[in-house]
Amino acid sequence: MIGIRRDGLRIGRAVGLVWRAAPGWTAAGAILVVAQGLLPLAGLLLVKKIVDGVAAGIGGGDPSAFWKVAPWIALAALASLAASVCRALGEYVGEGQSLAVTDAVSDTLHARSAEVDLAYYEDPRYQDTLHRSQKEALFRPTRVVNGLVQVCQGGIALGGIAGLFFFLNPLLAVLLMAVCVPWALGRFANARRTRDLERRKAEEERKSFYFHWLLTDPDHAKELRLFGLGKVFRERFGELRRGIREARLSLSRRRTVTDIATQGLVAAGTFGALALVARDAVAGKFTVGTLVMVLQGVYGGIGYAQSLLQGIVRLYEDNLFLADYYAFLDTPVRIAPPSSPVSIPARIRHGVKFEGVVFKYPRAERAALDGVDLEIRPGEVIALVGENGSGKTTLVKILARLYDPDAGRVACDGIDIRSFDPVLWRSRVAVLLQDYARYFLTARDNIRFGDVVSPPDEKRMVEAAIRSGADEVVRGLAHGYDTPLGHRFGRGQELSTGEWQRVALARVFYRDARIVVLDEPTSALDPIAEEELFRKFLPLVEGRGVVLVSHRASTVSIADRIYVMDKGKVVEHGTHGELLGRGGYYTRLNRAQAVRDSAGAAGYA
Repeated sequence: MIGIRRDGLRIGRAVGLVWRAAPGWTAAGAILVVAQGLLPLAGLLLVKKIVDGVAAGIGGGDPSAFWKVAPWIALAALASLAASVCRALGEYVGEGQSLAVTDAVSDTLHARSAEVDLAYYEDPRYQDTLHRSQKEALFRPTRVVNGLVQVCQGGIALGGIAGLFFFLNPLLAVLLMAVCVPWALGRFANARRTRDLERRKAEEERKSFYFHWLLTDPDHAKELRLFGLGKVFRERFGELRRGIREARLSLSRRRTVTDIATQGLVAAGTFGALALVARDAVAGKFTVGTLVMVLQGVYGGIGYAQSLLQGIVRLYEDNLFLADYYAFLDTPVRIAPPSSPVSIPARIRHGVKFEGVVFKYPRAERAALDGVDLEIRPGEVIALVGENGSGKTTLVKILARLYDPDAGRVACDGIDIRSFDPVLWRSRVAVLLQDYARYFLTARDNIRFGDVVSPPDEKRMVEAAIRSGADEVVRGLAHGYDTPLGHRFGRGQELSTGEWQRVALARVFYRDARIVVLDEPTSALDPIAEEELFRKFLPLVEGRGVVLVSHRASTVSIADRIYVMDKGKVVEHGTHGELLGRGGYYTRLNRAQAVRDSAGAAGYA
């Protein structure tokens, strides 16, 4: 019971969860639970009537004695039939309820996963909590439902039998309730040890699944073979699983010993109760029917007691799971809408300014951004250049409010963007990340995902695809825009890296954003395709601020202003010509690129 106090009971929240997810199923289930709990008591009373009636008629020679018993037999048959019907209906209702609850919990997990701050995904402790919640979300809600049903049904049946026994012999009722307590305590202890093991092994479980994913994911299949990594990953997976398996078997051995010991106590209590019943019967305190009823009641009552306590133990185990589930749901969201959000300007007139922005990742040794000042004006293209790790991508994430700065501010037309609703602000920013997502859905979905708020617009979608160069690619597919991309699902067709990038660019162009951010937008395109892309793209800049993050001089040279970053700071800014004329850090980056270009590689770093 110490563990319950430490984690806090969450069964009330679980009951509320079940009711909200499936009110109709839950109401029907409650009616069936009451019926199934009362029918065993009715069955015991009917057995007593039947046996007493038969005993009275034996040897009496009265032909009518049977007809005195027959109504009780008929009622017993109806009770048995009712129990069967309730059991069948209970299974059906339980299945419907469990499916509804499981789907509701999954939807809640998905919603919360999409809401929490991006920073949490970089915290291993958060990953462990998320892993435990996701791992058990598909079956724990069903366990909660079944546990509640088991407790209610067993409690009703046991209460009725115990009340009946109390009038016959109070000691019987006491024995009936007490024989399963050691068994329940052992189960409580096992549940605590199981949850502790789950928490200790959560990271190892995630690592083992990671190696499983590497071995089976199509995106890693080529390197897996080219570098002969299959054996290495199999060995690491096997080592992790062996450790997990040994820990689980050790826990299982301990649980087996506990179960054997407690079951011995249950058996001793059961036969003690039978001895008490036999003594009273011999003493003439019971009729034959009462004796049969009590004997059946002892076996049935102990079964209901175990069922009740087992249900409580399961709810306790589920309570431990709910600790992780609700810890995940209760994760605070720091980047949330203010209580009175300011309206975002319909059109950005003056621009977006970074003013002394400082940001440091948790547990990082130095700041990713250190006093950054820059400006993104409407109708202007700016470029961010610098070596890997200089802070370019972090700056983009802060611009999109995936993070908030630790110091300084980002202002749109003089208004701190933290005054806006973050979801609405992100809808005004279109970002193509260097590690853009590949959705194994139709080409149409891949492009329309750029703006899921507005009604689907076929004309705008095609225009976006034309601007990015994806239209020609898509029209060459078997089913055009209805072709699933990738080989993950049926009828799918795989694209090259450059073609995937064109589709991702179309997704950005489909969004009617005020600020467009392109992180390495042409890294997978050849020079001719790059030139064609910008020829179509630049006329669309009017009224929008554009941020280019690139390692290609040919890309950044088109920018109106270039910001050069190094170790989280802006060390230079100006036009391409101005920066080259200064002979500073930007010039050195360009010379390094020229050396790489001569070796057949493009890029600053």
